Amino acid sequence: MARVITRADHYSAPVRSADDQPAGPSPPGVFIHERAIVESSDIGPGSRIWANAHILAGARIGRDANVCDGVFVENDVIVGDSVTIKCGVQLWDGIELENDVFVGPNATFTNDRMPRSKHDRTADLRTLVKRGASIGANATVLPGLVIGADAMVGAGAVVTRDVPPFAIVVGNPARITGYVDAPTAAPLVTGPAEDAAPQAVGDVTGVTLIDLPVVADLRGALTFGEIEGQLPFTPKRFFIVHDVPSREVRGEHAHRALEQFLICVSGSVNIVVDDGHNRSELVLDRPNHGLYVRAGVWLIFYRCSADAALLVLASEPYDAADYIRDYDEYRAHVRSG
Repeated sequence: MARVITRADHYSAPVRSADDQPAGPSPPGVFIHERAIVESSDIGPGSRIWANAHILAGARIGRDANVCDGVFVENDVIVGDSVTIKCGVQLWDGIELENDVFVGPNATFTNDRMPRSKHDRTADLRTLVKRGASIGANATVLPGLVIGADAMVGAGAVVTRDVPPFAIVVGNPARITGYVDAPTAAPLVTGPAEDAAPQAVGDVTGVTLIDLPVVADLRGALTFGEIEGQLPFTPKRFFIVHDVPSREVRGEHAHRALEQFLICVSGSVNIVVDDGHNRSELVLDRPNHGLYVRAGVWLIFYRCSADAALLVLASEPYDAADYIRDYDEYRAHVRSG
């Protein structure tokens, strides 16, 4: 027989069996299986705790959570609303799961980078899984990491570094293989320079693909761009991203005022653009394709080929205050207009 605990806000009503529940509508309750051990008094209404789960006294569980069989939750753990924790998961001190997180069966969170028998941890490392992220079955997450909002960790992945928002990571060690909800943009339709029109990138605003002129003969090919022609602004700075290990991710920021024009002069680079509402992915792999990125667009580049060299022309000198490096801050910036 399972038992149900009803409460208003903070798990304060007496324990009653399911048969003792009053007929008709009842206040939101907490379902606790008779073989579960729940020592915490901070369980949100609508949550369900199943057989052989063990939740220590200091843990905090939000509303509508689903804690499946055989889950262990230590004291210094925060579980948000509408979180699903599948069978065989242990949540150690220092772990926080924000709202709408999914943790697959037998996923493993670690809490010590250098464990020794009979040795206490030298420091408590905080692990944060941000809202909407999913962690696949049998994945392993090292301590002290941040799994970004809506990220997807593949089954069996070994996560050794922070995972960016919306990133899809797989393997050992886990590497980014794509981004959630980032459809690949159609290839740029090329043609004679006088006929080539700028092309939108999916539904993302503030981003344009531009076909640059090419002059070719027996001696080779030359690509060029002119200010107020192909270049929408007068560059005041340039930088080149090169020699990037293929597993590395660059960018992951937006600018408040800076405009950029990107050309992959060698090799190939995958680029994700995000306007806070829509996201798209494209490949820059030709020196005659330029990507114009206006201010206020979140930009990521990854999957750089070994010979990739990405030239970036910038509308302003470097200004650290112009960068937005946190995605939550970026979303707030977009909402503020």
